[in-house]
Amino acid sequence: MPESLQLTILIPLYNEEESLPELHDWIVRVVSERQYTYEILFVDDGSTDDSWLIIEQLSNQNSHVRGIRFNRNYGKTAALQTGFQAARGQVVITMDADLQDSPDEIPTLYDMITQEKFDLVSGWKQKRYDPITKTLPTKLFNAVSRWISGVQLHDFNCGLKAYRQKVVKTIAPTLYGDMHRNLPIVANWNGFKRIGEKVVQHRARKYGTTKFGLERFVNGFLDVLVIAFVHRFSKRPMHFFGTLGTLSFFVGSVMAVWLIVEKLINISRGVRFRNVTDNPMFFFGLVAIILGVQLFLAGFLGEMLVRQSLNRSGEQFVAERVGFTEQKASV
Repeated sequence: MPESLQLTILIPLYNEEESLPELHDWIVRVVSERQYTYEILFVDDGSTDDSWLIIEQLSNQNSHVRGIRFNRNYGKTAALQTGFQAARGQVVITMDADLQDSPDEIPTLYDMITQEKFDLVSGWKQKRYDPITKTLPTKLFNAVSRWISGVQLHDFNCGLKAYRQKVVKTIAPTLYGDMHRNLPIVANWNGFKRIGEKVVQHRARKYGTTKFGLERFVNGFLDVLVIAFVHRFSKRPMHFFGTLGTLSFFVGSVMAVWLIVEKLINISRGVRFRNVTDNPMFFFGLVAIILGVQLFLAGFLGEMLVRQSLNRSGEQFVAERVGFTEQKASV
């Protein structure tokens, strides 16, 4: 078993050679003052500059520094996932490598996890040093994320977060795509409900330029929808497809019955009326009925696949036990 430490500082990065030495020295100064047992874990997401060379130099100078390097750029989620799996600290704090996150926040974040017993603490950059083209989409993304997830945070996308080790080990296998923006939501839906928030200092970028464009907000919004759908319906697809299918079939049937009844009434009154198939409503109703049947069958097939998968592999549940003793079955 690897040595368990109090603290892991996890730093995903891409082309941040200028800031790494300064960031390292700042972190070391803060954690040394508190006498934490710690590691600084850099995850180089396929940098094309000298970032990895600097990480190697820092590791040679400081035995608490470890590094992981990707052979190409896989994205921040992959970097965090790999870092979570490798982290040895009882508290894992993530921060960006561009010096916009202040290491001076580390002690308070650590105390909120260890003393106030939060599972996760997310930073809130209440005052930002970013252009409106970045801050306005951020506010919209955060509002939508709160509405969909029910997790009441002001700043989901803040890179400065603190986690209990159990949280990162649980959520790491479930991460993909661009889910790094939605980690509090993923943690919440994995049963970690004690999620806190702390106002943190946001600093202007000192070196280089941002590596993210406006498309990240579109991707983040879509990922929130995916997470919500998978969480709510992956184990019970009939609840989603069956409900939509039933509603669609019902609406289509009402349209068809209405047209038939209207036709019969007009015939009984001797009123000349156009054919049912000449009415556009007939085709809308027919499409709704067919779509309803297809959605219902999709839900049914989904249920069959889920049940077959569970029968083959069994479902693993995360649970703590206390007071249990092993008992042998009597014959």
